[in-house]
This record gives sequence, structure tokens and C-alpha cells, in this order.
Amino acid sequence: MNPTRRAEERTTYGILDRAEGIGDREDASPHNQSLKRLSAEEGISIGTLSRWRSEARAWGDLLPDGQSGPEGWSSEDKFAAAIETAALNEAELSEYCRQRGLYPEQVRVWREACARANDWDRAASRQIAQETKDDRKRIRELERELARKEKALAEAAALLLLEKRRKRSGAAGRERTNDLCP
Repeated sequence: MNPTRRAEERTTYGILDRAEGIGDREDASPHNQSLKRLSAEEGISIGTLSRWRSEARAWGDLLPDGQSGPEGWSSEDKFAAAIETAALNEAELSEYCRQRGLYPEQVRVWREACARANDWDRAASRQIAQETKDDRKRIRELERELARKEKALAEAAALLLLEKRRKRSGAAGRERTNDLCP
């Protein structure tokens, strides 16, 4: 939690001491407990715990839903975990993960995803360029096919026209000879 906010709440509400006491317990971290279980253990209403969690999230603290597990964490929570653990060594990372019900490998995967997030523009540009290239190729193929079909259609129309003319002139059954001699 934000230190200046903590001081303000201590003087204003006087409830943060109780909330910090819950978070300082060694036996079970509130990070990986459901609100219902924490409410039963501490005697604090679920609504109050939910409001505290929402306020802490609004200030940027990492407090994911305990019942959802790490797979259900929001992208903001995963990003916050990646930032919080960036400077930790292996022992500190293991302790951090134990407190929150995580595996160090999950945090490493989240860090890599955060690192790749800034590369999205480049990857998206490459993908768009490839799709554009594929689209152009497909358009050229379709235009060639259309030209071939138009040429075949024109040839078929010309043959039909010639056949009609031959039928109209009555020369369908006889062989043509020199038009000057009857």
C-alpha cells in the first residue's frame, strides 16, 4: 500500500492497523485466501474486506482474488507481480511466491509476457504486412482467373453468335461453296 495513504487512513479511519495485522500474519497470507475464509477468521464482514481490497487495488497494490488462483489474476495484477519481483533474487522470489500461492515459474512467464508486450507493435506490423502481401497475391490470382473466364465466355458467346448466323442463313445442313456460283 502507498505509505502516504496509510498514514492518512490511520488518522482518518483507524482501521488500517487491523488490516495490516491481517497482512502481517505468518501462518496464512491474505493474498491467497478467499474473502469468505478471511472474514470468518478475522470477524470482519465480507463487504468491508471487499472494499479494502478494492481501495488497495485502486492505489496500485497487488491484491488478487484469493478464490480464483493465479490463473484468474487480471493482467494488471500479473503486471504488478512482475514489477514487484523484478529486483528479487531467487530466495526472495521464492518467499514472495510462497506468500501469494504462486510458483516462481509463473512469475517468470509473466515477466517475459510483459517484456514482449512492448514488442507488440513490431510483431503486429509484420503480421499486417504479411497479410497484405497474401491479400495482394490472392487478388492477382483472382484477377487472372477472372480474365481467363471472361476470355472463355467471350469465345463461347462468339461461337454461339456464329451458330445463330449459320442457322438463320439456312446453311446449317449443306456445305458452303463459292458464294458467286449458285
